[in-house]
Amino acid sequence: MKNHVLRPLWVAIGAVALVLIVRHLMVPADFGVHGKNFTYGFHRQGSIADWQDVGVKYKGKEICKECHEDKCTDNASAKHSRLECENCHGPAMNHPEDPAKLVIDRSRDLCLRCHASLPYPNNPRGRIPGIDPVTHNPGQECSACHNPHKPNLEAM
Repeated sequence: MKNHVLRPLWVAIGAVALVLIVRHLMVPADFGVHGKNFTYGFHRQGSIADWQDVGVKYKGKEICKECHEDKCTDNASAKHSRLECENCHGPAMNHPEDPAKLVIDRSRDLCLRCHASLPYPNNPRGRIPGIDPVTHNPGQECSACHNPHKPNLEAM
């Protein structure tokens, strides 16, 4: 064969060899140990131990009731009763030890995740009251006027 045919062939073979060498060096030995039937082979046995070392971030309402029974009781009869406390108060990881107080997200964006008015028919959130954030008290936090634990009441 002529050189103009062999050179690109050798470059292609070299590129494939380089990819295979880099893959051999970069992919952990325990990657894909369960074969194709377990998450399509994209599983690393060592990741199980890595994930077990990650602390739980969200603890649920039951942890909140231990110290905040009054707020949990208020919320149990409110329209927001289905929401977990951590949806607004953030993850309770290491609470109450560190930090002593959770940072509460008081931004309008938090409330608008559910309460933004959606202008299309058959809105699946039709039972949730929606607002137009441009015309409904722009620039103010929702909690300035609404008590999040009992939304029908005015703010405390």
